[in-house]
Amino acid sequence: MGARLRRTRRPSMRARRLLPAALALVALLGVAGCANGGGLRVEGSGPSGSSSPAPASQTPRVLDNKDQRTPPAVTVSLAQVRQKLLADPGLEAYFRTILAKCDVAERCMTRGATVNVLDSDRPQLVVYIHTIDKFIYGAVLIALETTGPRPVWSLRAEQLKIKASQQGDLVVESGVFAADDATCCPSVTRVDVYRWNGRQMIKVSSQDQKGD
Repeated sequence: MGARLRRTRRPSMRARRLLPAALALVALLGVAGCANGGGLRVEGSGPSGSSSPAPASQTPRVLDNKDQRTPPAVTVSLAQVRQKLLADPGLEAYFRTILAKCDVAERCMTRGATVNVLDSDRPQLVVYIHTIDKFIYGAVLIALETTGPRPVWSLRAEQLKIKASQQGDLVVESGVFAADDATCCPSVTRVDVYRWNGRQMIKVSSQDQKGD
């Protein structure tokens, strides 16, 4: 019976010897975990001393009011246009006769369409020249510049109607009168298209349409 007791005590005594060593190992691992900030370090997961800083984010530039500013509108009076035309030695003779006799510009000049056939940062103004009873004898194209109005082009034709096309050309409609036509009703309506070539206005097409 004594031998049986000795065989049953040996395992418990061996366990008591191993228990302190196991507790010491667990304590050592716990201390190592605290030193690493709460866990084992995984290579590549944290920042290294040799890595370069992340580039700054590229924020799209937002235009302020100065960037979005457009050239101020330039206004011009018909009196200024008349004065500028009379000072131009190249003015068509019949235009000069009408304007010289017209002291009040509004009686012989009328504003037409505002266009940009020059493809510039400032528009141009069509000005019709007519008699006191509003019969149109021609038109001029005036560039509206900060230094004042500048004549660009002129056309002598009757009963003009001028507008800009979607392509940026000038579409000019005029009346071609026969000897017995009334002033209201020309026999032929002519449609011409003019285009700026960088130096002058040139005619690129012409078509006549007979009236009823």
